[in-house]
Amino acid sequence: MARLGRQIRMSHVDENLSPTQIEVLATVVRCGPVRLATLAADEGINPTMLSRIVAKLESAQLVERMSDHEDARIIHVVATEAGRALLQEVRSERTSALRYGYSRLDSDQRASVDHALDALEAIAEILKNRRHA
Repeated sequence: MARLGRQIRMSHVDENLSPTQIEVLATVVRCGPVRLATLAADEGINPTMLSRIVAKLESAQLVERMSDHEDARIIHVVATEAGRALLQEVRSERTSALRYGYSRLDSDQRASVDHALDALEAIAEILKNRRHA
């Protein structure tokens, strides 16, 4: 799984952003305006490191920080149009890479992958729920 994930992440090479920065951007796009504390917990990144990552994404104009309307001490992060566009490009390249690899499998291998997808999705959901429990 780690090797596959690494190969998929390498399908989009960006000299300016690390894989972790791209993953944080993906979470911000997926979750909409998200609190820094929630983002740190979801990504499993300590708040200091997350602050640096968000600063890098902000300087690249991929995200913006916004104060909470009810409590100015709470900061939310939201993706910009440029951030959403970049993530769409990354996803497209990753999907293309997966399609390429899948198309090179024989029919038995494709059937095995198809059969495993439901179980892998279930594992992902179990692990996500475990973090939030």
